[in-house]
Amino acid sequence: MKRRTFLTSTTIATVGLSALLVESCTISKKKIGVITVDIDATLAFELDEETISSLREKLDSGKYNSEQLVALYLKRIENIDKSGPILNSIIEINPDAVSIAKEMDNEKRDGKWRGPLHGIPVVIKDNIDTADKMQTTAGSLAMKGNIALNDAFVVKKLREAGAIIIGKTNLSEWANFRSSQSCSGWSSRGNQTKNPYILDHNPCGSSAGSGVAVAANLCVVAVGTETDGSIVCPASVNGIVGIKPTVGLVSRSGIIPISKTQDTAGPMARTVKDAAILLGVLSGIDSTDAITNKSKGKSFTDYTPFLDINALQGKRIGIERKSQGNNQYINELLENAIGILKKNGATIIEIDYIEQIDLLGEAEFEVLQYEFKDGLNHYLAGANAKVKSLKDVIDYNKSNEDKAMPYFKQETLESSNLKHNLNDKKYIAALNKSFNGSKEILDTLFLKNQLDAICGITMGPACSIDMIYGDRWGYSLTTPAAASGYPHITVPGGKVYDLPVGLSFFGTAYSEPKLIGIAYAYEQGSKNRIKPKFKKSFL
Repeated sequence: MKRRTFLTSTTIATVGLSALLVESCTISKKKIGVITVDIDATLAFELDEETISSLREKLDSGKYNSEQLVALYLKRIENIDKSGPILNSIIEINPDAVSIAKEMDNEKRDGKWRGPLHGIPVVIKDNIDTADKMQTTAGSLAMKGNIALNDAFVVKKLREAGAIIIGKTNLSEWANFRSSQSCSGWSSRGNQTKNPYILDHNPCGSSAGSGVAVAANLCVVAVGTETDGSIVCPASVNGIVGIKPTVGLVSRSGIIPISKTQDTAGPMARTVKDAAILLGVLSGIDSTDAITNKSKGKSFTDYTPFLDINALQGKRIGIERKSQGNNQYINELLENAIGILKKNGATIIEIDYIEQIDLLGEAEFEVLQYEFKDGLNHYLAGANAKVKSLKDVIDYNKSNEDKAMPYFKQETLESSNLKHNLNDKKYIAALNKSFNGSKEILDTLFLKNQLDAICGITMGPACSIDMIYGDRWGYSLTTPAAASGYPHITVPGGKVYDLPVGLSFFGTAYSEPKLIGIAYAYEQGSKNRIKPKFKKSFL
């Protein structure tokens, strides 16, 4: 299913774009503890483009401690996210972030080492449970006040590795499964997140806040979640790296669900290396999520050994032979990417598969509706939210329409609530068509053409923000890997109309090591990551 079909059931061609207006900015000095920082509401930041490794070096050398890093990132959020450009990517700050940082500093002084993220500030999406003072709401006012009793499995893994969760990120409400006319990055609790490259453009979703926070240097890495495109789309249009893992590599327990067949959490970062580090932390077998048992013997706690600059040598990369659009700049970007792949030793194989996958779109949406009702009802039954079922959510929104639904409605919630249980023959038939059908198409392609990965443009450039009429996305490459449960990684592929465009690589189940190597080799051969400049708008 094309991403626009997933969001609204109609595909509209990308509109024409015009010249850009570049905004000037000023720099002011701020003092945070013992550190004097250049704070520029758009550009200057002491920790600009830092990585996990570079922050680790600075912590080990004593240049910073974790408390200082947290203070710097929180000040960055205050200046960039809540004032200045007002990106609105962070929905809630962790009030315990500073005290956790002090604890990590004390442990470091005592020689205790938790793992690769020890003392590193991160953010996570607001559909992931944290048993602390932060809420878990999926951006919905109906969920306001929901304080989880237990950490999600991925949160436990982050804490075990020493990460400091400094806040939660805004998202498309209910992970973009509320309306066919939704505006990505908008939620009734968090309002509209903006694209840091051009502020009146869309950050995509549903992991909008996570993508923007990483792109704008509000954190070093973030955790997003995906059902169909919700990691790779915001990663693509915000100029960062996103990994949608094989379903089963990362636990979903403690994450507000859409689909048990397609849901997964995954890393979002500015570099492939940081995404690989975070993936190693997040992956693992969880007794409360049975599908993770399938990853036994197929997952790794450290994916960095697969970062090979020569990984493209001898690889066979499939590219859809049919043009997916007629925009000359996007086509040129893809041709340039193909040239880099070839230069670094890859063989390009032309293939046909997109039309076959697109035919399964209605079945995929049918599966998601059934599984959303079933999964959400189970989640809410044990949550601390005032709503205890999908019907309660629908009723709350109707009773609070001016605040909960001021721009678009909830027809996807309502259609999902009409579905029967997962024993329904219609659900079983749709699941077989969508999930098994997608896997069969891709498995046949990979085997027949001896492919190591399939590659293509992840998404076109971001559409304008339109909360009244909704998103207008054109071509996307999110559904093949999403519907099949296969892994997908997107890396910066260049810019079109001064907006980022990602390049995708996806493969068969548990092929993350190979995909990470391929993506790293392409990243190092292209160097397409460009910092955002927070332009106000197109002319």
